[in-house]
Amino acid sequence: MPNVKSAIKRVRITKHKTLKNSIRKSALRKTIKRCKEAIASSDAKAVDVFKSAVKAIDKSVAKNILHKNTAARKKSKLAKALKAANK
Repeated sequence: MPNVKSAIKRVRITKHKTLKNSIRKSALRKTIKRCKEAIASSDAKAVDVFKSAVKAIDKSVAKNILHKNTAARKKSKLAKALKAANK
């Protein structure tokens, strides 16, 4: 346990930020999973779901949850799967 007042505060802040980040990561994973399922089932709304997934990925990069290259890779894989499903 920290003894200094500022260190105690940092522990509280870190705990709060960790919780927020885990919530955001979970939401991102759910969005990507919904997108993959919509693409796999050839859903008519797959394009809309894809757009929302890309938006969520971009927001996670802005919030420093994902690295920009990881986000680019995820978006690319989803776009490739969407394109293959539409053929």
